[in-house]
Amino acid sequence: MAVHTIATALTEGLGIALQDESVVLIGEDVGRAGGVFRVSDGLLERFGSHRVIDTPVAESGIVGAAFGMAVAGLKPIAEIQFMGFSYPAYDQIVSHVARIRNRSRHRFTAPMVIRMPFGGGFGAAEHHSESTEAVYAHIPGLKVVVPATPADAKGLLLAAVDDPDPVILLEPIRLYRSVKEEVAGGRYTTPIGKARVERDGSDVVLVSWGAMTKETRSAAEQLAAAGVDSTVIDLRTIVPWDSQTVVEAARSVGRVVIASEAPRTGGFAAEVSATITERALYSLEAPVERVAGLDTVFPLKRSESHFLPSVDQIVAAAMRTLEA
Repeated sequence: MAVHTIATALTEGLGIALQDESVVLIGEDVGRAGGVFRVSDGLLERFGSHRVIDTPVAESGIVGAAFGMAVAGLKPIAEIQFMGFSYPAYDQIVSHVARIRNRSRHRFTAPMVIRMPFGGGFGAAEHHSESTEAVYAHIPGLKVVVPATPADAKGLLLAAVDDPDPVILLEPIRLYRSVKEEVAGGRYTTPIGKARVERDGSDVVLVSWGAMTKETRSAAEQLAAAGVDSTVIDLRTIVPWDSQTVVEAARSVGRVVIASEAPRTGGFAAEVSATITERALYSLEAPVERVAGLDTVFPLKRSESHFLPSVDQIVAAAMRTLEA
């Protein structure tokens, strides 16, 4: 066991993955610079420029090249520097990467990982800070995973590398170095599609993923100080998502708050809310609450605090369910 941040846990996971010679890391600045967030730092020296490949600033080319590698039998890991930079590659991802198994009637697959740092809270704007996970969650043929702890970052990365189909790995930027924990050494995987129940409680269920898990955890502590007992669920995967765990908690407790930093309209929180309503309506004691970002372009640094959901907003939403 060693203490890791999410960034260093990912670095260790990439090093383990690259021990398989079919694995290739490709992207802007992943080699000499070690990645924009230094997640691939040192891997060029360990594995060489034929395995850790710097590319031009061409997201469509990065994903297209990785897709070709995957169909040919390699296991590429493609890095897009920020989620908001992925849109030029959207055609490749949706038209080819996600469809190849179905299009070829299972003769070909795309065993590849697309890594995308995402989310705000670190002083950048627009494309650098967006949370548009719902865009990719809507595409059949893709899996979408979102670690919120160092142990899950390493485990979900290695599970994604092992998966026979394409996986988008969303890495919450503001958690890269703000969360530390002991992480097991060696190779292990975290199951794709299984939520993590961080805390069991009987008064309200708090559901989140990615960077919002930190605010949700803090909200649970504030609620506990006020005598409110919370269940805290980190989805870890949004496609396929663990609806069973969430619905069972909703049925048991009867009150649910979903926290997401993505814009409210059309966000994945709406999918979670709809599923709870469809499958646990008669167990609910109050309407499901959503705490989300605003329906605006991500703002400049001085306005971030007005856009990103806060601990106080999550606590207030939980209290509204208790007062209903």
